[in-house]
Amino acid sequence: MAAQKRGSINGGNLLTVVSILVLVGIELFGAALAAGWAIAGIFQLGDTVGHLLMAVFCLLAAYGLYTFAQRAIRVEPIRS
Repeated sequence: MAAQKRGSINGGNLLTVVSILVLVGIELFGAALAAGWAIAGIFQLGDTVGHLLMAVFCLLAAYGLYTFAQRAIRVEPIRS
């Protein structure tokens, strides 16, 4: 099997993608934690349910960040 030739890394695109993923990731996970805390607090569900809600929302945030990363790399290719 022949090894595929890969292009060199485009530093500008890499920096752009990493920066936007950090920004969006912090926003998504912050909103997920805040939503779980707020819902548990409003309905007085207790700490355990609050932590479970935060975990579920963080899983959704992780999936959203993964999807966003795929699309960002498609638009800004890291390898040229």
